Amino acid sequence: MEIGFVGLGRMGFNMTLRLLRGGHRVVAWNRSPEKVQEVARHGAVPAASLAQLAGQLAAPRAVWVMLPAGEATDAAIRALVPALSPGDLVVDGGNSNFHDDQRRAKDLAATGLLYADAGTSGGVWGLENGYCMMLGGPGEAIARLQPALDTLAPPEGWLHCGPAGAGHYAKMIHNGIEYGMMQAYAEGFEILEASEYEYDLAKLAHLWNQGSVVRSWLLELAERAFAKDPGLEKIRGWVEDSGEGRWTVLEAIARNVPAEVLTLSLMRRFRSRQEDTFTDRVVAALRAEFGGHAVKDRQR
Repeated sequence: MEIGFVGLGRMGFNMTLRLLRGGHRVVAWNRSPEKVQEVARHGAVPAASLAQLAGQLAAPRAVWVMLPAGEATDAAIRALVPALSPGDLVVDGGNSNFHDDQRRAKDLAATGLLYADAGTSGGVWGLENGYCMMLGGPGEAIARLQPALDTLAPPEGWLHCGPAGAGHYAKMIHNGIEYGMMQAYAEGFEILEASEYEYDLAKLAHLWNQGSVVRSWLLELAERAFAKDPGLEKIRGWVEDSGEGRWTVLEAIARNVPAEVLTLSLMRRFRSRQEDTFTDRVVAALRAEFGGHAVKDRQR
């Protein structure tokens, strides 16, 4: 099939390459023209604007938007709409909030356009391994996308989850679970590192992937990280979050679901960005006051 692709970041660029390798015609646009020129060398059709992108696609068009959640995606869709025709399809493959999907689907339907959301997982490894994709939107839209989805995903690697928002809702929970898994691994490895034994953490991570109940791709990545830097001395323990973990916790609160592990994992990420917090100083001061426990001078 032919498809327009908007956004050539770390995932978008590789997804475009995978589509090209699968024999699809891809018309690509990116805010920085260098990326467009680079992907054109791999066979994509370059577009200098969103209007030009739409003009180089035959109706009914399919345009995949792969941009940061929020205003960046909304702005791209607003710019695309005047260049599209009734029956065309807009797909948001980024990490949007499912509420935004519901709003966009309603707004685009009023202009005769179809909308689908695609929660996409796979990171920088997706080019070779394929992307796991969770789709929301009308059946007509998903059926039209199927040739591209079959190329982007590994076997059995995509699922039509339901109406607009269902794909990104599933991806939101997926990322919330990811937070909890990563935190559990991290805490376990810290205990091992602090123990009286001198473990080779890369070898232990490799061992655990040989049939143990905690085996996973995350453990494979842990093995790689420990092999490159056994003590992880080259990186700072600052952990960002891209939004989905927060939305997962908010949804758990709204649904009265006690998601303790996922919530604490999110809070731990916030904690990673702080040094010598006032909270910790209050606790230290209180221990000193009631028990005479030693405190450390901040100047040392």
